[in-house]
Amino acid sequence: MGTCIENFVQGEDNEHIFCSKYSPVPVPDNVTLPEFVLQHAELYADKVAFVDAVTGKRITHGEVVRDTRRFSKALSSLGLRKGHVVIVVLPNVIEYGIVALGIMAAGGVFSGANPASHISEIKKQAESADAKLIVTNSENYEKLKALEIPVIVLANELVEGAMNWNKLLEAAENAGDVIKEPIQQNDLCAMPFSSGTTGVAKGVMLTHRNLVANLCSTLFGVGPEMIGQVTTLGLIPFFHIYGTTGICCATIRNKGKVVVMGRFELKTFLNALITHEVTFAPIVPPIILSLVKNPVVDEFDLRKLKLQAVMTAAAPLAPELLTAFEHKFPGVLVQEAYGLTEHSCITLTHAQKGLVNPHKNSVGFILPNLEVKFIDPDTGRSLPRNKPGELCVRSQCVMQGYYKQVDETAQTIDKNGWLHTGDIGFIDDEENVFIVDRIKELIKYKGFQVSPSWFSCLE
Repeated sequence: MGTCIENFVQGEDNEHIFCSKYSPVPVPDNVTLPEFVLQHAELYADKVAFVDAVTGKRITHGEVVRDTRRFSKALSSLGLRKGHVVIVVLPNVIEYGIVALGIMAAGGVFSGANPASHISEIKKQAESADAKLIVTNSENYEKLKALEIPVIVLANELVEGAMNWNKLLEAAENAGDVIKEPIQQNDLCAMPFSSGTTGVAKGVMLTHRNLVANLCSTLFGVGPEMIGQVTTLGLIPFFHIYGTTGICCATIRNKGKVVVMGRFELKTFLNALITHEVTFAPIVPPIILSLVKNPVVDEFDLRKLKLQAVMTAAAPLAPELLTAFEHKFPGVLVQEAYGLTEHSCITLTHAQKGLVNPHKNSVGFILPNLEVKFIDPDTGRSLPRNKPGELCVRSQCVMQGYYKQVDETAQTIDKNGWLHTGDIGFIDDEENVFIVDRIKELIKYKGFQVSPSWFSCLE
C-alpha cells in the first residue's frame, strides 16, 4: 500500500495533502483512449459488448472494434480534422460507445448533449464548442436541422437532408485508406459541458491522457478473474461523462457487457436486471427509493437477481433509505461515489479488490495516483483530518480547462494544479472521505453551516 502524505512541504507552506492508501498504478504513454479501451478485444470478439434491455439487439466486442474503425474512417473522409468537435444528441443506444470512440479515433472531440434539451440549449452548446458535425437519430433530427450543421442520423431508413449512419459505414468499408493527422495523448478527445461552480454551462476540455488516467485509477481493483465477467446496467445517460467513461469505456476496457436502457421504468428495469443477469448497476437515489417503496417490486422473484453491487452518486443517500434497501436486497452492496466532469469522471469511490462492505455515508477513499486536500474557504489553508473544508484534487485526470473561458479556468484550477471543487468535505482517520452535505448530523454537531454546490458525474 502507498503511504498517505501529510504536512507535505511545498515552497514555504506546510500543506496537509492526502494520497491513496493504495500504491500508484501505471498509466500507459502514447496510447489514445480508443486504443486503450479496445486493447485485446480480439480475444473477446464474439462476446456481447452492448445489448438493448428491451429489444435484445446486441453488438459484440469484435463489432465494436470494426465499426469504431469504420466510423472513424468515414468521419475523416467527410473532412473531420483533429480538434474538430462533434455534438452527439442521442439517447442511450447500443451504438453510443462506437459513435464516441469513432469520433475520438478520427482525432475529433466528442461532446454529448441531452436529447431532451430544448433546441436553444443544443444550439448554445454547438456554438460554444464550434461544432462541425452532429450525430443524432431520426426522432431528434427535425429539431436539429435548423442549426445548419451537417447531421449524421442513426436510422435504418434514409432521412432527407441528413447523412445515414449505415451508408457511411458501408462506404468506409469499401473505401481506400484515409490519411489523417497523428493523434497524441495530450490532444483533446472529449468536451462534455458542466456548470462547474458557477451554474453556467461550459465546455470541459479533456484529453486522451485525462480519460486513460481516470480509467487506470478507477479500475485498479479489477483483477484478471473479473475480465469478461461483469454485466453493467447502462441506464445513466451516456451523454454524461459518467455514462461515457464510467460505463461505456470502463466496460469495453474490461470486456464486460452493458445492458442499455434508454429510460427508467420500474418493471422494465427489474426485468432487465433479472433477464440479463446484471451484476453491477450504477443508479441514483430516486431509483433506490422506488426499489424500496414501490409494491411493483414484490411482483418479481428477487431470488433470481445476480446483482452484486449498486453504485449511487449525484445526491445524498439518506441513512434510513440505505438501511431499507439493504434489508430488502441482502447481499447487494451499496457503494456511494463522488466525481466531477472536470476530473474526467470518478474521483472518490469504494471500488477495490474484492467486494467488501463500505463505510456507510462515505463517498469512498482516495483512488491511486490522486492527491486530495481540504482547504479553509476563508484562509485558503489546507486542513488536517476530520476538519471540513473545500475539497481540492490534483492528478493527471484534471481537465485542461474550460473551452475559451480563461477566467473561469483560473478560478477553478490554481497555479499549482489543484482543481477546486466548491464542495465541502473531510477525510477521517481510516482514510474514508465524506461530503458534509451527506452527513447532516456532523454539520449540526460541528456547527458547520454550508450549502455546498453539488455537482458530480450525475448532475
